[in-house]
Amino acid sequence: MSIQDPVSNKHTLNSELKPHSYLDLGENFYTRVSPTPVAQPNLIRLNQTLSEFLNLDVNQLNTPENLEIFSGNKTLSHAPSLATVYAGHQFGNWNPQLGDGRALLLGEILAKDNNLYDIQLKGSGPTPYSRMGDGRSPIGPVLREYIVSEAMHSLAVPTTRALAAVSTGETVTRDLLLPGGILTRVAQSHIRIGTFQYFTARQQLDDIQSLADFVIHRHYQTDVQTEFPDNPYLGLLSLVVRRQAKLIAKWMSLGFIHGVMNTDNMLLSGETVDYGPCAFMDQYKHNKVFSSIDHHGRYAYCNQPKIAKWNVSWLAQALLPLIDTNEEHAVKLALSTLDEFEEIYQNEYQALFARKLGFNTASDNSNQLVNNLLEIMEKEKLDFTNTFRALANLLIEHSDATENFESAYDTSALTLKAKQWVQEWLDALSSEGIAANTAIETIRSINPAYIPRNHQVNQAIDQAVDQNDFSLFNTLVDLLEEPFTYKTELAQFAATPEANETIFRTFCGT
Repeated sequence: MSIQDPVSNKHTLNSELKPHSYLDLGENFYTRVSPTPVAQPNLIRLNQTLSEFLNLDVNQLNTPENLEIFSGNKTLSHAPSLATVYAGHQFGNWNPQLGDGRALLLGEILAKDNNLYDIQLKGSGPTPYSRMGDGRSPIGPVLREYIVSEAMHSLAVPTTRALAAVSTGETVTRDLLLPGGILTRVAQSHIRIGTFQYFTARQQLDDIQSLADFVIHRHYQTDVQTEFPDNPYLGLLSLVVRRQAKLIAKWMSLGFIHGVMNTDNMLLSGETVDYGPCAFMDQYKHNKVFSSIDHHGRYAYCNQPKIAKWNVSWLAQALLPLIDTNEEHAVKLALSTLDEFEEIYQNEYQALFARKLGFNTASDNSNQLVNNLLEIMEKEKLDFTNTFRALANLLIEHSDATENFESAYDTSALTLKAKQWVQEWLDALSSEGIAANTAIETIRSINPAYIPRNHQVNQAIDQAVDQNDFSLFNTLVDLLEEPFTYKTELAQFAATPEANETIFRTFCGT
């Protein structure tokens, strides 16, 4: 039952935030750390819809007291803040100890879906895991994560979310002196594959089992009991494989490139985390890389599925002693489970892309049409998002459909360069008995009108940093709450970048 403020009878952050259940695992898993106060915090944005989902009253959140919590200037005596420890493979290189170097878990909240959610500060100062860093964040990465993570949520992608963004009134030293910011992040949990790796490397089997039990209880209890009553740890592996395979298929269907798929950036909850060098593609290129530090294309768009499976294989290794005491048998079970990844991923990928073309389900025909269209898009350097969205306009042109034409999506490039493909696609829809209006509705329900385009996100950040102007940031956040709804007066936000606006590299921003 929720604790309520006795005076206002409203749900407040102070009353709703509970000590994190991660505390019960013991101090091998974390260090208690208080956030470092900042000079002059100022609220940039508070997420009202997320606040309501978390059973928090927006009016109670938008107070000086809660600004102190969001900025790390006020600690909650009943809920000690934690920096968690983990390890990980970073660009394939093993690092035996990482951890929350600039993030702190404040506690957890029971939301309207009856699940617990972590409340975490990012940029709140140094921890024992900062590795000589200052534990702070420039304001740019805070705004980027707010924009992109909330857009991903609206695009139906499992993701961490942004509850609040604040400026600190202090500067952060990077290549330049930059204004500082702090993000309040929300996730089902922040437990990573790298968390398991940390204890595996130290051969701390009891801690691995405690962590596995915690994850099962937090995320997979019902499914494990139903499907894997005799081997819950194999069940944990299988369920994580499913979530990761489906998550990556969603990324691929949107042209999203994570950019830093290290094992410490893959959550057991199946949520997308870490919006550093991420980007949505403009022109389609199957091996597109954005991250400035991904010199060899390890995390290129086309590599994301196999990297996700590789990452999950390290979870499998950690769970082997729990899956079966006979190592050979445990390995056999784990490998069989890992092999499920490709089928789950392919089924999800093909289903999503079939719908992007207006089909109800995937088939050999739709799969071939998708592959052929992607080849055309790459050869002709067509925009990923707008090409798929423009298919609805093509249907309007080639049928008696009554849907409205969307002026931002030019069909001339596709009709001139791919007339044969267009006819084959129209014939396939007809042969399956799919009416034009139905296909248009399907296309527009899965292909967004708007995405967080790199050049627009950068413009919003530049305005905030250079002019202390957050108007474009707020416009993008508002627009991307309804990414599938085209608005004529906001057509400019669907536009592809001009040559001088194109972003070729993205940066971690830490």
